[in-house]
Amino acid sequence: MELAVVIGAVIISVLVFTWLIKIVKATLKTAFMAALILLGLQIFFGIGPEVIWTTIRDFVGQQATSIGR
Repeated sequence: MELAVVIGAVIISVLVFTWLIKIVKATLKTAFMAALILLGLQIFFGIGPEVIWTTIRDFVGQQATSIGR
């Protein structure tokens, strides 16, 4: 009985660890891509992060006000 519990716990631990690694990998990939896009916009077009942030805030604000309550 105890052996089954230990084996189950190990299997669940491996699954959770694998899931966590996938999440961290996806997060780092997304952050790296966002940084590359921001760097490209800054270098090639002179558009800084503050302009992008303002545009995103305005877009989200417009979408939030268009949702009917």
